[in-house]
Amino acid sequence: MPIEDCSVRPALKVIGGKWKPVILYHVMNGKKRFGELRRLLPDASQKMLTQQLRELERDGIISRQVYPEVPPKVEYTMTKFGRTLRPVMRELCKWGEAVQSKSVGKA
Repeated sequence: MPIEDCSVRPALKVIGGKWKPVILYHVMNGKKRFGELRRLLPDASQKMLTQQLRELERDGIISRQVYPEVPPKVEYTMTKFGRTLRPVMRELCKWGEAVQSKSVGKA
């Protein structure tokens, strides 16, 4: 199969990157406020987190709810389409645990 026909490419275009899978991991377990995500991803800059969230929203994976409060309250949840990623994310987490335990054994 030519690489252009590989369906992994469009999938990674939507969920690939350093922070998107981690954001999805946290949001798939329930709605998260922006501040919560900042605390859960301390190494991500506010600008990068905002950009990644906007891209996930643009691609229909998460939805953003803004409440008219001061300071503004913003919550992120997975959309119906985004929830189709849950099995993929769970398997990716399992695989990551296996990789982690394998590398721990090498140390």
